[in-house]
Amino acid sequence: MSKTKFISSFQVAIIGLVCCALTSCSKYAYVFTSFHEPANEGLRLLYAKDGLHWTDLNKIFLKPAVGTQKIMRDPSIVQGPDGTFHLVWTCSWKGDNGFGYASSKDLKNWSEQKFIPVMQKEPTTVNVWAPEIFYDDENSQFIIIWASTIPFRFPKGIEDEDNNHRMYSITTKDFKTFSEPKLFLDLGFSVIDAVIVKRAVKDYVLVLKDNTRPNRNLKIAFSDHALGPYTNISESFSPKLTEGPTVLRQGNKYLIYYDAYGDKKYTTLKTYDFKNFEDISSSTTIPEGHKHGTVIRVEKKILRNLMK
Repeated sequence: MSKTKFISSFQVAIIGLVCCALTSCSKYAYVFTSFHEPANEGLRLLYAKDGLHWTDLNKIFLKPAVGTQKIMRDPSIVQGPDGTFHLVWTCSWKGDNGFGYASSKDLKNWSEQKFIPVMQKEPTTVNVWAPEIFYDDENSQFIIIWASTIPFRFPKGIEDEDNNHRMYSITTKDFKTFSEPKLFLDLGFSVIDAVIVKRAVKDYVLVLKDNTRPNRNLKIAFSDHALGPYTNISESFSPKLTEGPTVLRQGNKYLIYYDAYGDKKYTTLKTYDFKNFEDISSSTTIPEGHKHGTVIRVEKKILRNLMK
């Protein structure tokens, strides 16, 4: 074999390895937590190798067992630094002062479920909705944020007193002891379905739903810290009747998935700066019936085990 042919073959091999790393040979895949209405079945999981084309594993991985109504809505998940997955969810429409929690090493075998009371010191609390979990690596702690209504606590604008939500937060390092709940976000209007995104050190984005009746759409806010304060609130970047955002980062690109419930479909937007957005829904596949969840990256061995 000539030197020229050897170099050519070597180059082909390198190109093959690079392509392999970027596509099907990648060590990672993506999992999307999910539920189906009326939310009494439990945790579903979707998977995608590219973060765009999703398939339902078509199985219930965790049946809800805590809360007054024992439902599972809005399942939010994060993987901690030790590899453990931590899941939180809405366990009742109204009447509960907390949310559900469970953990797993493989997304298949789950710990005993716990009810985490967070608003027990506010007896008039109407609800605890859509808890979102985030791992704050700058402070080695988990942050959980959620929406609650406390009637007559805030100026209600045009909202009914039992629908005037604000965002609250707690932190924990071990899911055994928790900080005291604090007001996380008060923008002067009703907000639900907020999700924290880290772009870099001291560079955080909050994707949130303006839940006021004229709007019911998604906006962006910015902060130097995961716990805020969040400012520079954007105009809406989604149509009316949209909610449940989750954000997937791929390099310097971010995919925002959200439930366009008014149009009975899921929408995917691509952004690089959270100021300019491109609708790429035609390039994505979302199974029918999928509702509000979180996208995370997992090792493919986790996915292979789930598919067995």
